[in-house]
Amino acid sequence: MEETKRSLGESIAGLDKIQLFSVVLLFSLGVLSIFSAGAGFDGRGSSYATRQLLWGAVSVVAFLATLKIGYERFLREAYLLYGVSLLLLLSVIALGMTVKGSQRWIDLGFFRFQPTEFVKITLVLVLAKHLCRYPPLNFASFLGGLAVPALSGILVLIQPDAGSAMVYGVIAFVALVAAGAPWRYPAGLMASATALLPFAWHFLREYQKARIRVFLDPWSDPLGAGYNVIQSRIAVGSGGLLGTGFMEGLQSKLRFLPEPHTDFIFGVFSEEFGFVGALGMLLLFGLLFWRLVEAGLRTKDARAKVLIAGVSTWFWFQTLQSIGMSMGLLPITGLPLPLVSYGGSSLLSFSIALGLAQSVYVSTLKSYT
Repeated sequence: MEETKRSLGESIAGLDKIQLFSVVLLFSLGVLSIFSAGAGFDGRGSSYATRQLLWGAVSVVAFLATLKIGYERFLREAYLLYGVSLLLLLSVIALGMTVKGSQRWIDLGFFRFQPTEFVKITLVLVLAKHLCRYPPLNFASFLGGLAVPALSGILVLIQPDAGSAMVYGVIAFVALVAAGAPWRYPAGLMASATALLPFAWHFLREYQKARIRVFLDPWSDPLGAGYNVIQSRIAVGSGGLLGTGFMEGLQSKLRFLPEPHTDFIFGVFSEEFGFVGALGMLLLFGLLFWRLVEAGLRTKDARAKVLIAGVSTWFWFQTLQSIGMSMGLLPITGLPLPLVSYGGSSLLSFSIALGLAQSVYVSTLKSYT
């Protein structure tokens, strides 16, 4: 497909303002929650919030650069970018630092770089290019499409990072469907995966088994593996209708809630802003998801459709998993809440993905009324 050249000014003028509004507001709510959580976590709430704001500034630059380059050029280099990301995953296995039992980070001194977050971007890109070049219309091409995410999935499972592996799998599944795979192939894949679940139990590490056990019954180990889930559920429930008020959440201030600025940021927000605030945040995520899907429906480029399917699925699944984890409705995976949780790698990768999505939107402007 012929690449459309646009100036950065033209692209900015054509941005999806509704999507941009939801992103800015979600990020702002995240900074407030990080500030509040940090005040109870280490007594210096401004340190985490300040660093998140700095990463926000870097992410704006990355977003604009992605918008300027355009999704077409990223797709052109998709195989190369995916190959580089696989090398980064291999470097994590060889040189990465271990934190809480998982070897996921590369310590650059001034910044802990988490390659698994950026692989999500390159995976979406390579699937969009590969599946449109080799449509998964027969079983052989379907298996070929599965081989692409399997490479990164195996490498992150070695770390181990089951949460990111799940994200890769869901992205691949939806991308295959969006690229035209007959439903019997994905349905057969799901049935096979479900049948293999009992056997997968024997390959899980002990802490992963503990997470599943406490998901089923948190009170089986209330002071151990179930502690995080119980305290997060207490935080969400204690917010009531309108919440305790900003900086007034006891679960994070008294340090009952673990990892309040990252994994359980939704618990902090729900306690302080209540059901109304939590519902508002969910509506913002829904608004963002709607605008992403809308861009995918409008574009005529098949590659862009698959790209948007991958990005929107990534956002949807990770949001669902993070919020469900905080409410005790889903097992703990450690996935950050998009745009809200503290973390430079996560925020930067989401911003680049949003830049790709906005680039697709801008390319469809002639179709909009």
